[in-house]
Amino acid sequence: MPESSEGPEKSGAALYLDTASAAPVRREALEAAWPFLAGAFGNPSSHHEIGRISAEALHDARQRVAAVLGMRATDVTFTSGGTEAANLAIIGMALGARADRLATESTSRPPRRHLVTSPIEHEAVLASADFLHRVHDFEVTELDVDSAGTVTPEALSAAIRDDTAVVSLGYANNEIGTVADIPPLADVAHAAGALFHTDAVQAAGWLPLSGLGVDALSLAGHKVGAPKGIGVAAIRARIPVEPLIRGGGQESGRRSGTENVALAVAFATALELAEAERLEAADRVRRIRDEFIAEVLGAVPGVLLTGSTESRTANHASFCFSHTSGEAVLLELEERGVTASSGSACAVGSDEPSHVLTALGIEDEVATTSVRFTFPASITEAEGRAAARAVIDAATSLALHYA
Repeated sequence: MPESSEGPEKSGAALYLDTASAAPVRREALEAAWPFLAGAFGNPSSHHEIGRISAEALHDARQRVAAVLGMRATDVTFTSGGTEAANLAIIGMALGARADRLATESTSRPPRRHLVTSPIEHEAVLASADFLHRVHDFEVTELDVDSAGTVTPEALSAAIRDDTAVVSLGYANNEIGTVADIPPLADVAHAAGALFHTDAVQAAGWLPLSGLGVDALSLAGHKVGAPKGIGVAAIRARIPVEPLIRGGGQESGRRSGTENVALAVAFATALELAEAERLEAADRVRRIRDEFIAEVLGAVPGVLLTGSTESRTANHASFCFSHTSGEAVLLELEERGVTASSGSACAVGSDEPSHVLTALGIEDEVATTSVRFTFPASITEAEGRAAARAVIDAATSLALHYA
């Protein structure tokens, strides 16, 4: 989109600020995928030439993803998206750890049946913990977070136990953008003999994905420019994992089913490009985002910035607009050519206040006024300023309506 002094409502162009829900698909990813939707469409498990071509492409995609993560190709399991990846990592490792301990240690020692997470995790993480609690009698501890959504190593150290199987704490929060310092948290888990998973879905393309010291991380393709329907559960190959999907034993037995070669290739392509552009994009977008936040805070009475003011993903800004409603703000913004979100796009049909915001101590009435803005890497300074003006105009219009 070319730079313009006009706001998006004047130029007639829509400004999409909801990349935390889904980023635009990269042309390069589509072009990389196309041959494996057309000519080289074979099943990678088949022992003929077309199958062999598909198998080689899948292996290459796995290696490319592993290189970005600083892991081995054997650690990479392709899934249907970030939700399945988180489920596989958390449930798979928890049940695998319990079974491994029962098989290799004295029965006089208790099996690992404890999981640690936080109340601000994505629904995929919290639902996995709930499943382990309801179906497999795991105890689940949710760590307290501060008003910025931060978890400390000290809090984790106080909660972890001898029977803790898995700790799952997010790298970058999808609703408030707060970034966790993962390596020291992983160190605490490992000192107690527990495994550590991080949901890195929102971190990809904005934060480094290697050198975190984790046992597992989950990613989603549609956050980095691949089509929807592909994700990665990167779990160290040495770790026992109980599969969620059983069948022909594909993906080293961790995820059965015929692999989606085209989307795996698209994911690898998009992830490589996002990583190559990450430092430049994060530095440039952060400056635009900071100016956007400053303009909104300076012009809208009663607006509350949610999340950390010091450690958040470069493309993320989220606010509560007190004395109105988040949906009303979104409608006003759409009238002005700006597309944003009220929070997580995965809580389908819910009109309840965000569990993330209430965990930060924000009252329910205020939490329902939340709006999240997540910028694309391509955003320009002029677009950032136009977005700020649209937000200010929308909030001003609603203040008059609700007065």
